[in-house]
Amino acid sequence: MGIGTSIFLLALGAILTFAVNASIGGLDLDVVGWILMAAGVLGLILTTLVWGRRRQAVSGPEEPVEYRRVEERRDAGTPL
Repeated sequence: MGIGTSIFLLALGAILTFAVNASIGGLDLDVVGWILMAAGVLGLILTTLVWGRRRQAVSGPEEPVEYRRVEERRDAGTPL
């Protein structure tokens, strides 16, 4: 579940809980709203934890640095 879906569930749950005063066939919309809000919060927390772990920098073993000694050869007759 993504961040957008979690926020959508939170908003929908809050609307059903606090703004709608209706009952559909014995179904209490307040309870449905609370359940949707809980699912939204849980999804937001889990999404944050999963993405937080992915964004941590993981450094592997460093490659060894190779140093080379470079020697220049000059002819005996060439001035420095």
